[in-house]
Amino acid sequence: MKNFLIGLFTFIGTTGISAQTQSITVHSQTTGKEEIIDVPESMQSEMDSLYWDWQSKNHITLGENCTMASTNPVVSDSIYMDRLSRIPSIIEMPYNEAVRKFIDMYAVRLRNKVSFMLAATNFYMPIFEEALDLYDLPQELKYLPIIESALNPVAVSRQGATGLWQFMLGTGKIYGLKNNSLIDERRDPVKSTWAAARYLKDLYDIYQDWNLVLAAYNCGPGTINKAIRRAGGATDYWTIYNYLPKETRGYVPAFIAANYIMTYYCEHGICPMETQLPNATDTIHINKDLHLQQVAEVCNINLDQLRSLNPQYKKDIIPGNSELCALRLPNNFVSTFIDRQDSVFAYKPNEYLTKRKTVAIKETTSSRNRSSKGIIS
Repeated sequence: MKNFLIGLFTFIGTTGISAQTQSITVHSQTTGKEEIIDVPESMQSEMDSLYWDWQSKNHITLGENCTMASTNPVVSDSIYMDRLSRIPSIIEMPYNEAVRKFIDMYAVRLRNKVSFMLAATNFYMPIFEEALDLYDLPQELKYLPIIESALNPVAVSRQGATGLWQFMLGTGKIYGLKNNSLIDERRDPVKSTWAAARYLKDLYDIYQDWNLVLAAYNCGPGTINKAIRRAGGATDYWTIYNYLPKETRGYVPAFIAANYIMTYYCEHGICPMETQLPNATDTIHINKDLHLQQVAEVCNINLDQLRSLNPQYKKDIIPGNSELCALRLPNNFVSTFIDRQDSVFAYKPNEYLTKRKTVAIKETTSSRNRSSKGIIS
């Protein structure tokens, strides 16, 4: 199995899951000199256009009982270390300057984004936790999409990594995520999560070290293998740290910081926003082409909420004629859809769905002559 996985990851090569460009400066614990490490792309802006778009679609607002503190309290290194030690985790979470800088980023500049992500966790965390539990993976990994996509299922990195778990196209295909003109399953919260769980398990089968797994998820197994060789065969993340790309040097500290802030947000005066994304949903299998607008209008469901629950459909079209597809609905609308499904499919199909016509090829005199002589052109 291990040889198979090594061969599989040779295809993945050195391609990581996402790209980063902004950086921070820290003092190297080994050389004593200043070094530059990159910041994950999801942490590079407080409120970008994608965030505001996603916020408006999900009706995310600051709750009436939420009073966000305007400043972040001063926290000593000893308190940070103590709090990290109290997080129930089997993944090593040491404290150092890089970890502190990423915690400060979340607690100060990105505190509004943290408030947004806390609202989104009510919907996404049960999906993450179920997949991680089935594959017997550490539950701490549920915070990986915090640094990958800021919990935005339609996020796209500069390199083209897509979805909550930021799969590159090739890696997504290896793990069974389809992509065509109508569907991108990297954006499917459920399917991408199960694919990510399998990928993380495969990486752990190779490296047997969770920090190395996180690093490989970021920069690709090929890059990790090169760093291990350059470090004389060492298989500890902090030992090969200086041989890693600068974006990967910041990845594990950012992951530790994400676990910290999602656990201790109250201590930093951050409270969750509120979202109208339903906590309880169910899926209906669709075997005919269907547009989300048809469902929205006939069943009186908010279209933006439908899109939020079904982000894998790039053009709002469910291609049920091609394959059996899932439509995720709020629980209280499932029976409504079942009762009205005939009306849903019959509602303005020519307006919302791709028109497919049979076109007759006009036969000319010359083509008839060639055909009669057995010539095919």
